[in-house]
Amino acid sequence: MTEVPDFLLKRSKDRRAALSGAAPTAEPSASKEVAKTVTSSAAPALAAEVAPPPPPKPDPAYVVAAKSRKKIPFWAMATLSLLPVWAFLYLLAVSPVVREESGPMATGAEVYGACASCHGANGQGGAGRVLHEGEVLKTFPNIEDMLNFVYTGSQPFVAAGLAVYGDADREGGGHAPLSYNGNAMPAQGEKWGGGLTDYEVLGVVCHERYAIGGADPKSEQWASEYATWCSPESEIFAALQAGAVDYDTLAESFAMLEVPPRAVGTEARPSTK
Repeated sequence: MTEVPDFLLKRSKDRRAALSGAAPTAEPSASKEVAKTVTSSAAPALAAEVAPPPPPKPDPAYVVAAKSRKKIPFWAMATLSLLPVWAFLYLLAVSPVVREESGPMATGAEVYGACASCHGANGQGGAGRVLHEGEVLKTFPNIEDMLNFVYTGSQPFVAAGLAVYGDADREGGGHAPLSYNGNAMPAQGEKWGGGLTDYEVLGVVCHERYAIGGADPKSEQWASEYATWCSPESEIFAALQAGAVDYDTLAESFAMLEVPPRAVGTEARPSTK
């Protein structure tokens, strides 16, 4: 049989005495001894159950390095954020400025592509006459005469019985209308079935004289002509482009200029002196 502990027997007696009205028996020393025994036996069990947590694992080397590395100051972050803007502004500063041409010369450069098939891309000639190295300037010392010939073409000169076009006294002799390989110069002006407007005719003539023929717009010989006819500020070009004048009326319309233009005309005519 299992033996009942004394403190349980005592508790049972005290309970029966309390129910019967008698005073409970006092056995303090035994009770204290039993409680002490129970407490002492339970303490190791609790200590065994509550084990201390294991120490944390050490950080890897790269984490330690990151924690110990010096942080970038706030002002440096702001400076770094502006680097792309600085790089963009720097590129703008060092890049060459490309200026687009305007006015007669720009128009002429575009139009001349159709002329190059005969006269060559650089005016070196081919089916048409040579224009470069001053040749076109020898034939047409005056721009008005060249405008007239380009506008009408060579056939109206033949029909009008004109033996030469341009300067009859040019170095090497004057040019007859069909003297180069027997080829005719096709008309460019609208009146004669050509495909160019009046301002495009002026543009291509300016291109042939200054970009190909070698006339220097800053020289004393050509500065006045260039300013009047071929500069981006040319009033004559602007008026032709706007349709305010044509080659039959522009001489009268611009007679007030410091160097008034000669008559151009849209019919074949002898060159002016």
